[in-house]
Amino acid sequence: MENLIKKYAGKLVEAGLAVSSGPGAPLVGGLDQTMVWNTTAPEIPLLENIFQHLNINSLVFLRPTFPYDRIIRFLAGRALTDGGSILPQDCETRTFLHDLPVVDQFDLHAIVKTLKHRKTVIVQENDPKTGFFGPAVIAPGTVSPEQGFVHISSVCFACFVAFFTNYLAGLKSGLQDPEMDQVFDQVLPFLQNKAPACPDLMHGPFSREQDVYAAMVQTGREIVAHGLVDSYFGNISCCWNNTLYISQTGACLDELTGCIDPVPLDGSSTAGITASSELTAHLETIARTGCQTILHGHPRFCVIASMDCDPAQKAVCAFADRCHTHCPITRHIDSVPIVPGEVGSGPFGLCNTLPAACDTSDSVIVYGHGLFVTGKTDFTQAFSTLTAVEHLCKNRYLEQVQRLKQT
Repeated sequence: MENLIKKYAGKLVEAGLAVSSGPGAPLVGGLDQTMVWNTTAPEIPLLENIFQHLNINSLVFLRPTFPYDRIIRFLAGRALTDGGSILPQDCETRTFLHDLPVVDQFDLHAIVKTLKHRKTVIVQENDPKTGFFGPAVIAPGTVSPEQGFVHISSVCFACFVAFFTNYLAGLKSGLQDPEMDQVFDQVLPFLQNKAPACPDLMHGPFSREQDVYAAMVQTGREIVAHGLVDSYFGNISCCWNNTLYISQTGACLDELTGCIDPVPLDGSSTAGITASSELTAHLETIARTGCQTILHGHPRFCVIASMDCDPAQKAVCAFADRCHTHCPITRHIDSVPIVPGEVGSGPFGLCNTLPAACDTSDSVIVYGHGLFVTGKTDFTQAFSTLTAVEHLCKNRYLEQVQRLKQT
């Protein structure tokens, strides 16, 4: 347990969600034979009391660092005056979290009551008497601290996407919101930071199975390191020797060793039973396009761009409450298509929308979900495309905001 606690505290820092030491350092605790924490902090006594009221063995407490602190504080403040929950519309939130409840006090009863029916709670309290200054995010785990890490990462991701999506929609609607303007101006320097250079990945074509595995492990690790996913989720595949090698469902992209399934293209094996939920979409895309590699990540501005819709059109759209599966509008960011589609292979699954879109583009954005990119022989060009499309979406977003704020 102690090693897991240190591991996931470190991952929150590596993801840019927390600082490594001081008041903003993450707190991760676990119950083994005794309670173990990664560090000391005045909040620990109250956090330990949560264990007495819930069937959990771990807990993660995070005061998000800049810019997530500004964004979450704003969204949580608005939520407290309007229903008590933040309501992001990205795929991860719809699928796993549903909504993001907020409480206004660092109060045991309020926190426990919320966590009995939700996976996270945001605490907004700012109280000099207690020394607690929000926001903070709390997430328990019933198996390991990994669950808390994933859920808190998803809260930060979802709030980031929700804020910038709502901000652009408000500007397009002509709404004046000085408080939102102020938050945007505060976090703008974060958006102007240059993205790190693309890594030097293994070059194909691959001649050995072990090289396929090594290339996938390396690429998955770099996708997470470059912040191109929500926590560590996404998927990756490589077609080699009539077999699709694909990451397993729920696999950590930065820890893919032992988590890659070889799925024969002729269906002669049941290896695909533990493969990514997007297996069918990968198989269909490879069959249609002849590509050899596919990367799927959750770059934030790709997700934001996918949900950018004209407010007047949306107000009269018959599918406004089902955008992620039924969006009837053909949309692009430059030449990159945006398609609807839900996780899996149901009637509105990605397997029905993604492959056809890949006929004309090596990159496709899925509404509220993320970006899929294809490669011919290895992951080098696909990774470069992943970062380039995210950069494109961010620039288009900032251009729109600047233009709307000047009118």
